[in-house]
Amino acid sequence: MALALMSAVQMNAQTKVTDKDIVGVWTLEYMQYDGEKKTPCGKGQKYTSFKYYGADGEYACCEIALSSKGTIHLMPHEYGKYTYKNGIYSEMGRPALKAGDMKMTDKTHFQCRWMNRIEGWKKIQMSDKASRFIIESCKTKEVPADIQKHLKETLF
Repeated sequence: MALALMSAVQMNAQTKVTDKDIVGVWTLEYMQYDGEKKTPCGKGQKYTSFKYYGADGEYACCEIALSSKGTIHLMPHEYGKYTYKNGIYSEMGRPALKAGDMKMTDKTHFQCRWMNRIEGWKKIQMSDKASRFIIESCKTKEVPADIQKHLKETLF
C-alpha cells in the first residue's frame, strides 16, 4: 500500500502544467481577504464566481449568487481578452500580475492574489449551453455609447 501511495505521489509531482491548461471554465472555491478567515464559495454556499478562458484568448468573468428563494442571479463582471504565457497572466489589458501572484497548482486548480485577496479556483465541466449563456451575459454588460449618453442625461 505504501508503495502504491508513493507511486501516486510521484506521478502527481511529475504532472506538467502547461499554459494551455488554463483553457476552460473555472469556479471560485474560496477567497480570503488579508487578515480574515478563508470564505468558502461554490458548492454548499450562496456565492461563487465564474471565469472562462478560451483557447483564442477570450475571457469572461461573472459573479453568481443563489438567492434564499433558490433562484440564480448572474452579475456579469467583464468580458474581453486574457493572456497567459510562461506563467505570466494578464486580463482585460491590465498590467500582468507580479510573478507568483497567479499559480496553477495542477491542471484543475489555480490560486491567485488580487489586491488584498487570495482566491482559489477550480476547473469544472459545464454544459456548453450554460457556459455560453454566462459568456453572452458578460458580453452584454457593455452599455452602448448612445444608451450611456441617454442614461447619463436622464439619471445623472
